[in-house]
Amino acid sequence: MSSENGDREATMTVTDTREPALASAPKPEFSAAEIGALAHLYRGEVYRSTVWRTRLDSSTNWAVVTTGIALSATYSSAEASPLPMVLVGLLVSVFLLFEARRYRYFNVWRARARLLETDFYAPMLRGEGARLDSGWTALLAHDYVAPSYHISFARAIGRRLRRTYGWIFVIQAIAYYGKLAIHPTALATLADLWARAAIGPIPGAIVVAAGVLFHGGWAAFAFVTYRIEVASRRERKSLIAMG
Repeated sequence: MSSENGDREATMTVTDTREPALASAPKPEFSAAEIGALAHLYRGEVYRSTVWRTRLDSSTNWAVVTTGIALSATYSSAEASPLPMVLVGLLVSVFLLFEARRYRYFNVWRARARLLETDFYAPMLRGEGARLDSGWTALLAHDYVAPSYHISFARAIGRRLRRTYGWIFVIQAIAYYGKLAIHPTALATLADLWARAAIGPIPGAIVVAAGVLFHGGWAAFAFVTYRIEVASRRERKSLIAMG
């Protein structure tokens, strides 16, 4: 009996000295009210991005319309001057600058809505639930507390140039040099080219050279800003980002 009692006491001692397993800490999650508030927030950001997208379209439409008017005036007759195609290039450049400024505003609302889509709604659709510990909440909160543009003015110009305005400039350049080549008659000599391109006291060679520099400059600008975009994505090294 004494040996049995000793074994029982030893067993109880071992049992009593075991530490209970630590319960895993509950992972932070949104409440139903918070999810509803985020849903309304997402609707608001989508609405604002849609409004600014409409403003982008309006400046693009004006650039297209003015280019079309210049084409009509330039090709209205064989004797018509190619000067409207020169002036429309400058006007389209102004529209590009206006649109780049608007794009910086649009990009703020677009980036917020996109962040909610990729890091809030997408995990819920995958069955993972809305999570607070993935870093995106701090990023979004900071953007509301200290709002700022997500891209520079130069990068905004580059984006609009590559996606829309580059094609307008290409059409304008082809139309201008095409006008010099066919009107009033087919181009025969280089001297005829300089004569047709001349604008008042400005020699045609200077006008043509300025046009090449103008379009070449925009092409170089588009390429340089594209390289900046690529470098920015490499430095970011995360899918959770604004911009």
